[in-house]
Amino acid sequence: MSEPVRKDDAAARTAVRVVFVALLVDLLAFTMPLPLFPRIIEGFVAQEAKNSFTSPTLLSRTLDTVRSIRAYLFSFSSLRTVTDSRWDLTLLGGLLASLFSTCQFLISPRLGRLSDKYGRRPVLLATMIGNLLSALLWLFADNFALYAASRVVGGLAEGNVQLSIAIITDVTSPEARARSLALVGAAFSLAFTLGPSLGAFFSQRTFGQGSVIDVPAALVPVLRSETIRLNSYAVPAAITVGLLAFETVYLALRLPETRGWLTGSSGAAAEKVMNGDQTTTSERPRRSVSERRARLRRLERLHLAFLFFFSGAEFTLTFLTHNLFNWSNAQNGRLLGFIGILSALLQGGYVRRKSKNASPAKTGKMALSGIRACLLSLVCLAILPRVSTTGKAAPALLWTAAAGLAFVSATVVNSLNALASLETDEPTRSLSRTDGRDESSDAKIDKGAALGSFRSRGQLGRAVGPLVTTAIYWTVSPSAAYLVCALGTVGVAAAMARTVKEDAVAERKKSE
Repeated sequence: MSEPVRKDDAAARTAVRVVFVALLVDLLAFTMPLPLFPRIIEGFVAQEAKNSFTSPTLLSRTLDTVRSIRAYLFSFSSLRTVTDSRWDLTLLGGLLASLFSTCQFLISPRLGRLSDKYGRRPVLLATMIGNLLSALLWLFADNFALYAASRVVGGLAEGNVQLSIAIITDVTSPEARARSLALVGAAFSLAFTLGPSLGAFFSQRTFGQGSVIDVPAALVPVLRSETIRLNSYAVPAAITVGLLAFETVYLALRLPETRGWLTGSSGAAAEKVMNGDQTTTSERPRRSVSERRARLRRLERLHLAFLFFFSGAEFTLTFLTHNLFNWSNAQNGRLLGFIGILSALLQGGYVRRKSKNASPAKTGKMALSGIRACLLSLVCLAILPRVSTTGKAAPALLWTAAAGLAFVSATVVNSLNALASLETDEPTRSLSRTDGRDESSDAKIDKGAALGSFRSRGQLGRAVGPLVTTAIYWTVSPSAAYLVCALGTVGVAAAMARTVKEDAVAERKKSE
């Protein structure tokens, strides 16, 4: 087998910068439609009500399914059945969000394995083509079926985040891993600061008259129409297409291949161990391959459970403000922008300082602090529907919850990603702790596949969480939905605390 190529630190830093810029652009394109989501769904439902179709449409069949689910859920409730159409809109939104995440759950492990086989760069560029197609479908989606198709294509093509994490894992040492991966969180934070606000701003602009544009005369025979009807939010969609096109060209020109890339201390550590020197520069206790795989499975379960409860609350937040305060796209954009700004500040300062040369126990403590902040936010959201929306208490609860969610966004998933990535880059030679057997033949843990599986479990949580939370939101009450999420988060915090304690004990033993 050929030796991995080692690159210098300057080249590694350049690769990380390219990934950060590309991911920021990608996430701007992803976050622009977030505050528009309730209105997009509302618009398709209103369009369906105005038009009479001779045969059932995808939307009519989906709404029939939603109403059947509502009737079934209320059969277990002692409360009066809610006939408010907002229930249907929220659950329909939950189904679309679940569809997107389910596609990611299915595709993430496959993208990881492909990147291990063919390289990170070609797979990432292939996913960009899918992202562009998804944005184009949204641009021309004048009906629900086409919009749903854009969500499916987007979910199946969304490999940017996991491949960015794999690339950073390729080029960074274990000691610098959490600090470098904080840039992924920073990209999320900046995108959530700018994207929703830009989406809300451009949602007030249209192409042509009512999003109908004239077709050039030369194309009329081909398209068999003199006009083309665009999505009602065609301007944000067109900007999304432009951003993704720029990102694709940027990656094609600037991104190097990083598979098999060793840097600095990680390469030196591997070389020492292969030469029989068991000294490493990391504070991490040495684990066998079987132990590392077991730990990855535990981290996957934590990731799934956390995102199950967090994503349910996150998804319903704009619906909650729409229902309680009748907030517009712009107001929801400002709320998400606040979360993004605060999260970006935390990422750039607090998180990066704390992540410098952080051991697994310290990284785990960072995740645990974020999970506890999530619990505080969920409690605030559970109380919010019970107080008067005209007093001072409601805004205080909402913005306290938003601040907590910003801290969560800055800490938890980034820390879990760092912990998972550390289990993929131990030196090749590995001795079993039980019998001293050399596990070299079974020692390789492919980074792409392992990180793809890790992200896949998180996306499963994101697929199911919004559906369950939405069902409780309308079947019982918004307060009950957030309370259930809070109780579940208590269990996640307890599991994370046990992991941190085990890491701290192992690190103390190693230092003795």
